[in-house]
Amino acid sequence: MFVYDGRMTTVIDAPAAPDPPAGPVRPAVSDPPAAADLLAVPDLSAVPDLYAVRARFEQLAAVVDEVSPSPVLVDRMIALVAVRNSVEAALVATELAFARRRAADSAAVIDPERLERSIGAEIGLANRASPTVGRNRMRTARDLHDGLGHVRGLFAAGELDGYRVSIVVGATAHLDAGERAEVDRRLAGHDIARLGPARLRSLVAALAAEVAPEKFRQRCLAARTGRRVTLRQAPDGMVDLRAHLPVEQGVACYAALRRAFDAVQVDPEPLTRSRGQVMADTFVERVTGRVTAEHVDVQVQVVVPLEALLDEGSPLPAEVPGFGPIPVGFLARARGRRLLRRLLTVRGTVIGGDSRARCFPAGLADLIRARDRHRCTAPYCDAPARHIDHVVRAADGGPTGFDNGRAVCELHNQLREQPGWWVEPTAEGTCTTTPTGHSYLHRTEPLHSSGHSRRDHPDTRPAQPGEPGRPSRGDEQ
Repeated sequence: MFVYDGRMTTVIDAPAAPDPPAGPVRPAVSDPPAAADLLAVPDLSAVPDLYAVRARFEQLAAVVDEVSPSPVLVDRMIALVAVRNSVEAALVATELAFARRRAADSAAVIDPERLERSIGAEIGLANRASPTVGRNRMRTARDLHDGLGHVRGLFAAGELDGYRVSIVVGATAHLDAGERAEVDRRLAGHDIARLGPARLRSLVAALAAEVAPEKFRQRCLAARTGRRVTLRQAPDGMVDLRAHLPVEQGVACYAALRRAFDAVQVDPEPLTRSRGQVMADTFVERVTGRVTAEHVDVQVQVVVPLEALLDEGSPLPAEVPGFGPIPVGFLARARGRRLLRRLLTVRGTVIGGDSRARCFPAGLADLIRARDRHRCTAPYCDAPARHIDHVVRAADGGPTGFDNGRAVCELHNQLREQPGWWVEPTAEGTCTTTPTGHSYLHRTEPLHSSGHSRRDHPDTRPAQPGEPGRPSRGDEQ
């Protein structure tokens, strides 16, 4: 049994705990370690020491502590949350240091816009996230260290989590450093560590409006130009259709859908649908112009395992590329006009083709997009696949064929052309190497699980120099 004795780096075998006393027990929150105790902590700026600390937490996570009394477990949860927040603050500071170093080293080689994309992509990969996430984290780190000293202090002390910090930074992004510092000074008069995200967002927005009212007005006007409708994958054959609207328009739309349910309630027929179902059906009917939601026209590409067509008892599902698996035959239940373009697979592999052209023909491009689920295949990126890229560049003699094609987003299609970036094929997929010499492997996944043993998940763990079982940075290149 492993428990912490108050120091993050010490794990001990725990003796059996005595039975808790009868009656209510007031939890005693443990004090943080004294300054002298911190002398036992290793140099956390050294990567091997960080991995050593991680190993200690790995030990703690490996065992469910069924011995310690409840107050001790709550103390441990509180301490772990504080440690998690402080680690996140240290990560943000490291990201800023990396961005500044890369900018200083490459400013004379790459133009600022391309350099920012490259730095953001590397931060995203290190965070096992997309380049968009990396770029946002870079901007958050920049603004957090430029006028938000009080918020940054709470973050480093473990009092604020990364999400709440991002709320503060986002709500003050339109301000200059001096105006952000004034908002930060006023936030010091509030106990923001105990505010929920919605209350914190409202408070920071109100203070920002007071500090710079004209900038707040311009920000709201600019936000209206960003109105849009987006479609996102959801579990179990569903999607989330979201409209980003001015507040008065969004409220009006929602009120109209609520009134549709009120009208159904007064109908003499028994009510068979919930409020949410009636509102959703009414939304579909009004947007598509159909009498009922079930009569919508269907025109989608469906990937169907050949095994499922030959065997009605096959458990293999069909898949709508980009939106996940769905039971075979579900889309055929729609009562409107149906145009289902089926692509057959055998053991998860779509049949491919070749071309002599430099650009991928439409039919071949569709096959590649279907194989890659209409998502970018770069490590950790989930953006829609807007381009078909040659893994081995056409300029380097790469063929325009199924095996040499990959679906990528616009950013990753352009990113590989920047200095220091390299993409090459491997036996299992593709390997991306960054300007700092870190390599990230993405494995090509079959479109469905067919019961065969295989490694489904991409191994995009960044290589660490000197780590056992991993190549050195020189070997990666």
